[in-house]
Amino acid sequence: MSEQHPIVDDAELGPLSRATSELTDGTLLTHDWYSGTASVEGSDVTLMIEGTSPAEITPLLPRLRTTITRLGTLRRTATDAVVTSFSVGEPEPRELDEAASDLSLDAVEASADGTIVLHLLDTCGKHFPDGYWPAVHLDAVGAVVTVTVES
Repeated sequence: MSEQHPIVDDAELGPLSRATSELTDGTLLTHDWYSGTASVEGSDVTLMIEGTSPAEITPLLPRLRTTITRLGTLRRTATDAVVTSFSVGEPEPRELDEAASDLSLDAVEASADGTIVLHLLDTCGKHFPDGYWPAVHLDAVGAVVTVTVES
């Protein structure tokens, strides 16, 4: 890692490095966020933190740490929000339970404005077309602001 993109080693979240992608022609793209991995309930979850330097991401880390510790509750809140957003009328308890089982947490994104986005995967392929996933946007206090479908 060059001095241009130093790694942030967080005691709770682990190493966070500037996110990159390699194109098929070998070109390396550097993104405007840092990334890492956290183990949550036995599964690896990708962490994405908006910013291009340690100085930009460091203020976001306390909120991200708090979110990670609350994921047990927030995950169910997120899956319930997905079902509620795409239901006509009040969803049945069975529908909420199925979504909690079928939608797994894939990534947690922390934005500079204080928003946290929980990206979920449809593990059974029954709820969203291939290549699409629900994302639940939480405000600064952890309340659901909106649910989107991303690709």
